[in-house]
Amino acid sequence: MSEIEQLEQRIENLSPQDLAKFRAWFVEFDARVWDAQIEADAKAGKLDGLITEALADYKAGKARVL
Repeated sequence: MSEIEQLEQRIENLSPQDLAKFRAWFVEFDARVWDAQIEADAKAGKLDGLITEALADYKAGKARVL
């Protein structure tokens, strides 16, 4: 059985209270991982093209108030 399968099995066997705690922890964990990836991509210049395109659209009047 793979490590993922073992985790799945353990999660399936959690009590409702422990599942709620795990779910809350995982949401926070996933957000931290996502934020770190975005920050790394920004520092590496991987988002520069998107930023340039968005600014060009804004300057061309293609933006709308949200």
